[in-house]
Formats: sequence, C-alpha cells, structure tokens
Amino acid sequence: MGPQGRAACSLLFLLQALAEPAENSEFFLPGDYLLGGLFTLHANVKGIVHLNYLKVPKCKEYEMKVLGYNLMQAMRFAVEEINNDSSLLPDVLLGYEMVDSCYMSNNVQPVLYFLSQDDYFLPIQEDYSHYVPRVVAIIGPDNSEATKTVANFLSLFLLPQITYSAINDELGNKGRFPAVLRTMPGADHHMEAMVQVLLHFRWNWIVVLASGDDYGRENSHLLSQRLAHRDICIAFQETLPTPQPDQTMTPQDQERLEAIVGKLQQSTARVVVVFSPELALHNFFGEVLRQNFTGAVWIASESWAIDPVLHNLAEVQRAGTFLGITTQSVPIPGFSEFRVRRSRLGRPALNRSSGGATCNQECDTCLNTTASFNSILTLSGERVVYSVYSSVYAVAHALHSFLGCNQSGCRKDVVYPWQLLPEIRKVNFTLLGHQIFFNEQGDLSLNLEVIQWRWDLSQNPFRSVASYQPFKRQLKHIQDISWNTPNNTIPVSMCSKNCQPGQKKKPVGLHPCCFECIDCAPGTFLNQTLDEFDCQPCPSSEWSHRKDTSCFKRKLAFLEWDEAPTIAVVLLASLGFLSTLAVVVIFWRHAQTPVVRSAGGPMCFLMLAPLLMAYAAVPVYVGPPSVSSCLFRQAFFTLCFTVCISCITVRSFQIVCVFKMARRLPRAYGCWGRYHGPYVFVASVVMLKLVIVASSILATTAMPTTRVDPDDPRIMILSCNPNYHRGLLINTSLDLLLSVLGFGFAYTGKELPTNYNEAKFITFCMTFYFSSSVFLCTFMAVYSGVLVTILDLLVTVLNLLGISLGYFGPKCYLILFYPERNTPAYFNSVIQGYTMRKD
Repeated sequence: MGPQGRAACSLLFLLQALAEPAENSEFFLPGDYLLGGLFTLHANVKGIVHLNYLKVPKCKEYEMKVLGYNLMQAMRFAVEEINNDSSLLPDVLLGYEMVDSCYMSNNVQPVLYFLSQDDYFLPIQEDYSHYVPRVVAIIGPDNSEATKTVANFLSLFLLPQITYSAINDELGNKGRFPAVLRTMPGADHHMEAMVQVLLHFRWNWIVVLASGDDYGRENSHLLSQRLAHRDICIAFQETLPTPQPDQTMTPQDQERLEAIVGKLQQSTARVVVVFSPELALHNFFGEVLRQNFTGAVWIASESWAIDPVLHNLAEVQRAGTFLGITTQSVPIPGFSEFRVRRSRLGRPALNRSSGGATCNQECDTCLNTTASFNSILTLSGERVVYSVYSSVYAVAHALHSFLGCNQSGCRKDVVYPWQLLPEIRKVNFTLLGHQIFFNEQGDLSLNLEVIQWRWDLSQNPFRSVASYQPFKRQLKHIQDISWNTPNNTIPVSMCSKNCQPGQKKKPVGLHPCCFECIDCAPGTFLNQTLDEFDCQPCPSSEWSHRKDTSCFKRKLAFLEWDEAPTIAVVLLASLGFLSTLAVVVIFWRHAQTPVVRSAGGPMCFLMLAPLLMAYAAVPVYVGPPSVSSCLFRQAFFTLCFTVCISCITVRSFQIVCVFKMARRLPRAYGCWGRYHGPYVFVASVVMLKLVIVASSILATTAMPTTRVDPDDPRIMILSCNPNYHRGLLINTSLDLLLSVLGFGFAYTGKELPTNYNEAKFITFCMTFYFSSSVFLCTFMAVYSGVLVTILDLLVTVLNLLGISLGYFGPKCYLILFYPERNTPAYFNSVIQGYTMRKD
C-alpha cells in the first residue's frame, strides 16, 4: 500500500506557494534518478539558498560553514564515484540537488520543493501511491530539530530520508518517523560513551551547558537521566544564548554569557559538557578566553566535536583540554583531492531560462573560503563525511536491488518512494571495510570515538584516544591523553576529595557527590562496592578496629580443658563420682540392713543411678558448646536432679506418715503402701518434669551463640543461647518446689527417732540446692561470659555432691563405723523409746 493523501485544501495554497522556485532556475547533474541534500553552508545568508542556482559572485562575503561544505562535497564525490562504477547501477546515472538550510531557519521550503514535481506544484491527492516527487531520496539535514521538521513532511509520502548527523532517539520511533534512517549512532550511545569517559577518569562533579533549542534540551535531559544512576552529579546547568545567524549578540545575551563564564570561574567543577550547535559557541569561547578561564576539560557533543572553525579559534587551547564524542574515522580514498579540485567540466545546459549566472554544482568560486581549512580537514580524517558517503551508497544499493540490475544493465522503471524505502532498509553491503546495514530502528551502528583536540600542525587535530562499540556498549582502547595541566596530570573534578580507606561518606547538601569523610567505628568496616555512605557491621564472629576496611576473626572463648577452673571442677566431679560409686557398693552389700531400708531401700538405688550418670556427663560442659551439649545441660541434668529430689521428698513424707499419720489415717496409709505410693509419686513427678522440659525446648532454642566479651571486644564468648538460661529457670522451678516440700517434711519430722530423723541432712541438701540455684539464675541474668559456664558447672557438681555426701554420707558412716547401730534390735529399741515418750 502506498501513502494516502490526508492534506486539507487549505494546505494546498501553502504548498504551492512554498514550492515555487526562486528567481533563478535549478541546475543539476543529468541523471535518471535524483537525490536531494540539505546542508548548512552559510551562517549569515538570509532566506533559502539553493546551491544549484546560487549566485555567488563574491563567496568571500559569506561566512562559510566548513563542515557543511565538506559534507556537500562528500555527497558529490559519492554520486560521481557511483556514476563511474560499472558494477553498481550500470547504465543508470544519479543526479542531485542540494540546498542550504541556513542553520535551521530554512527547512520547510526546500523539502516542499523536493516533494513537488517539475511544475513546482504539490497537489493534494487521495492516494499518493503513484505520485513521483522530484527526488527519490533525501540526505540530511544535519541536526535533530531540523530532521524532525523535515521528516514530518516526508513521512506522509514515505520518501526515504537518511540523516547523517541527527542523533535524537525519537527518530528511531518508526511509528512516528517511518521514513527516517540514520548513518550515525543514536543519542543513547553518545550519552553512554560520554558517561563512561566520566567514570573512567573519576569525574563526578561536572557542569552541563546546553543550547536553548531541542538539541540542547533533549540531550542534556538524557545525560541527566544517565548520571542519576552513575553517582555523577551536575554542579549546575545553564542554557547558552543563541546568537543571530550573523553572529551578532544582544546586550542581554552578552550579559548572560558573562554570568555563565563567571559562574564557571567560581565553581569547583572542572569538567564542562557542552551540548550545542557550533554556531552558539564562537561567542561563548570568546568570552571564556576574555575572562581567562583555563584548566577545564571540555567535553564536546558530536555537533561541534570536530568543528575546524572552533578548533582554529585564536588561543582556544588556553581554555583547557578538549575531548569530543564523534563517529569513527574512515579514510575515503581520493576525497581529499576531490574536495579542493577545480572544475574541469563544462557547465551543464540549462533546462530553462536563467536570469543570470549560476554557481552550479561545482561552486568553484567558493573554494577560496575553505582553502585555509583543507589541511586540518585532511589530517582529521573522514568522520561524518563517511556518514554522508555511506548514505548515498545505501540509496544506490537499494536502487540497484529494486531495478534488478545486472552486468547488462538495469530496468528503467518509475521509482515510487514507498517502494524504495523497504529496499534501503534491507541493504547489506561492505563499504571501505565496514558493513553497512540498518537495524530495526533504522540506525547504522558504526563505532564512536573519543577524540582530543591537538594543535600540533604535524598531527591529526582530532586524535582518537578511545573507541566505543555500540553492540557491546563498552569503551575500549583508552590511550594516554595530553592534559593541558601542569606536569600533564589528570584534572580532578570532584565536589569532595575521595575518602581514605575505612572512611564512609556523609552527604553534605543536596548532591551525593558532596560529602565529608568519617572514620568507621570499631566493629564496622567499609565495603565500597556495596555502600560508600554507611559502614557495614562485622559478622558476629569477627571484629575490626577503627577505620578498617575488613574484619578479622575474633578469638572464641569457651570452657577449655587446660584451664585451672575446669581442672578443679572436673576433679570435684571425679571425687563425687567415686564417692557415689562407693555408696552404691556399700548400700548393695548392706541392702537388707535397717539403715539402708530406713534410707529408702530400693529407692536409694533409684537416686544413686542418676547421680552417677550426672557425674559422668560433666564433660559436656567443657569444650565448644553445640546443640546437643546445650540440650544435655538443659534437659539431662535437671532430670537427674528431679529424680533425686523427688525421692528425697517422698522419703521425707513417708517417714512422717509412718510415725504421725499411720495411726490417724490407717486406710490412707494402707493404700499408700498397697499401691506403691512412693514410686507412683516419683514417676508422676518425672513425667511432669518431662513435659516441662519438652515444652521449654520447643519454646526456646538451645542453639549456641556468640556474644562479645564486655571487657574485650576482640573476644567472642561461645556459649549456649541466652534462651537456655530461661529454659533452665523454668526447668528448675519444679525442683525448687520439691526441695521446699522436702525441707518442710524433714522439718516436721525433726522429733522422730534419731535413726529416722533426717531433718538435718535433708535440710542441708535442700537449702544448698535452693540457694545455689537462685544464685546461679541471678548471676546469669546480670553477667555473660565464660565465667557463667564455669559457675553453672560448679553449682551442678556441688549440688550433686550435696546429695551424694550430704544425704548418703552419714548413712555410710553409720554402716561402716557403727555396725552395732545397724541392727533390727537397735532400731526397735529406738522406736519403742519414741513411742513411750509419746504416750
């Protein structure tokens, strides 16, 4: 489907009026297919200037834009080279017409002229599928604002437009600009290359100057968005006043320039990024030199990165170091000679009467204006020139394909714009060693280069110092740069100097690049890759000194075998184990004697077995704690104590029952004995204790933890989890209750016969256990350290010894040294004496 006509009738008069040619008729090289080109050539020519009929009797009166003239010659060179090539478009000649867009003031009239036909009228039609404009494709313009203006017209006709210098990323929107293609990488890649230059040299404090047009606003905004994620701050941003085409400045604009340069003088930023067409920079750099602002790094956007006129500005090198982002240099054989070649061809015949002499395509009289720049253009290589050169070749290859060209020739068909556009999109060929093809956005991904301005006449004035590959989005091959600074040192552009290792940044003001440096406190370190503004705490097992960049392992402290307190407690535990084992042997041999039976008989062995196991398990307190050892401490030892204390309690209760309650409650006493009351009581208590221990373990964790030694932060105390102490307190609560009951029963039976009166021994055991447990829990609540583990173990061993020696010791003493008291007759006599006293 071709383009459809949508224009209103009211637009017809405008189009017809604008399409009318100037007084002089156009001239163009004879050709079967005609190209249109828009170039900015003269800065102070008013109105449209059509090269093909430009009357230039005195070209020196005009201020020639050298780059524009250079690009115009590149288009001419490419057309002549293609016309002389028998393999590309054989028997087909390309022609061209070029116009001067006069910076940006003259874009609409030329494009309407290109869209018109030979009668200079642009008719309004319902369907433009079979409409043939004056040209088959347009090369240019050179800036984004003008390109979008032109594209809004050309897109209605799907007339191919290849821009060689416009970088605005909106042009890649094929829905809005379906006919636009570019032989220059988009702004996204230019900004990325620029940001990577800033990052490479660690410049995070910059100034952005932008022109007041769309180009300056859009690119400065895009750069600001990129910098927001790269820790680079903009000290301030200013808009440069745009002069008139004749370079005149109003007093207000002059004051504005003076204020901007004065602000640069006062700023600590020494890197200035400038987005502006070169037209607005002549007066600006004149003011920079007038105020003697030196030592800066100027980063040029592609619009003026290789401008020879600015480079040739008197004493501009005093302003500092100039870096720029531009396309790569691709030498074009023969072009330098062609650029300054005088015409040797006769003037083509006029196709209509002319009102006077014309310049025609050669413009020989204008060569003198740019002759002084020929050497600098030759040395600088062909950068944007190659973009124009490849644009023309892309159109030629598309025509070659569309016309079905072969060695014998091409079809001489009418070429409609909408038919040629897809062919241009599909081209894929090699030109001077580079692959030419357009991506989905219609862009040609040539490499970019970072160049430095040099003023040594024997060298390239725009020397490449780095390259940027769009596909990889990476800056590579960075070479040494000659800095315009004392001792050739890299300029520093930072709001604040870099902090020393181990110092964090504390923001000052609104910019994150402005900060003060603060030492990291002990126990913290600075990991710059994670966060430069906050010190990270060391892991629990590590420590650091003030201003450290890493942590070191703490020394772990726990109860060890070679420590004196450990040895002393283990010796006590060994003594307790041996003494308890001796009690077991003595009680086993005298199991049927009255002393053993009065102490509990078989229940004594129920008490002695847990005591032996508890003594044997004392080593779990020594060495680094683990989950199992903490659980062992929390559950096993308290179960052993519960069995022993419940046996003592029930034994005290049973003695009181025999002597004081048997007569008063005979039936209850009978049930107590018949159903093995003591064992049922002990079993019930143990079951209750198991429930408490299990609930405590589920509610709290016994996972070992490390805590900082309050006296020495370099030491980490490895101990059971603090929850272990709360669990221990819960588990001990039942034992404390039993000890109070046992003490009460023993005190009640203080008047019993001497052989059955165990009040003193039970009181001693229970009082010691109660007081030691309360002391241990209190100590754990107020102190944390290895001493807690030592004290916990010591209290455990002493409680075991209290039962072993305090309760069983006197009975063993009686068995071994007073055997005459360990007889039934003696016990009966004691009971009879107690009974007679009661009666």
